[in-house]
Amino acid sequence: MKIFVTVKQVPDTSGTVAVNPDGTLDRASMQTIINPDDMNAVEAALTLKDELGCKVIAFTMGPPPAEGMLRELMAMGVDEGVLITAREFGGSDTYATSQIIAAAIDTYGVEPEDIILAGRQAIDGDTAQVGPQIAEKLHLPQVTYAGEIKKDGNTLTVKRILEDGYMTVKVQTPCMITCIKELNKPRYMNIAGIFECYRKDVVTMTYETLKDHPLIDKSTIGLAGSPTNILTSFTPPQKGAGMMLSGDGRETTDKLAGILAGKHII
Repeated sequence: MKIFVTVKQVPDTSGTVAVNPDGTLDRASMQTIINPDDMNAVEAALTLKDELGCKVIAFTMGPPPAEGMLRELMAMGVDEGVLITAREFGGSDTYATSQIIAAAIDTYGVEPEDIILAGRQAIDGDTAQVGPQIAEKLHLPQVTYAGEIKKDGNTLTVKRILEDGYMTVKVQTPCMITCIKELNKPRYMNIAGIFECYRKDVVTMTYETLKDHPLIDKSTIGLAGSPTNILTSFTPPQKGAGMMLSGDGRETTDKLAGILAGKHII
């Protein structure tokens, strides 16, 4: 049994967001972090590994420095890291990205008990599209917004956390599950894992590696093969400081009512 987990190195959006003239993010000039929801997917994979003794393989698409992120995950317990990198893949939107990652996963062979895990969405795009699109392109069932995962043979019972409640879904493997932060708390690297991760090689997949796969075509990958057009991208202005009211209940509500009346809100 294998668990494939997709991860993304994203810009740290707590700082200034730099944008290229073509509307894509200038990732080279920004600090990067591991996408938070993807860390929950990694922890879910490692939890299943602890229970079942399966192999966990992490995939990321990005520039060569993303290898460092994969080594961090290997130091946490991931067995193998796969870096998908090539100039031909640059500028890919969710459609093109899912084509490429699906092809890379497919080269490993998706078997009946295998699971693909992904974060719900990435903080640099917030589209929540890549995981489901990978599932569609590999013709696999999918369950999104997973807040709890239990495996019994070839069946997963997944608790989906929704805005107004939850839904329990049973799905057969192989399948795609996208994970949310409520699912778990990601573990830390340990000293032994840090030493061990540098004894392993990161597998690199390039355009030359994947070009013969049916999903890979220059018309459907990279910036030229991306149907999404970005009209403009900018850093939103910082919000002003809020107003704090102090006093007992009656005094505070009277102040608030006066402020709202002065602004003609009430």
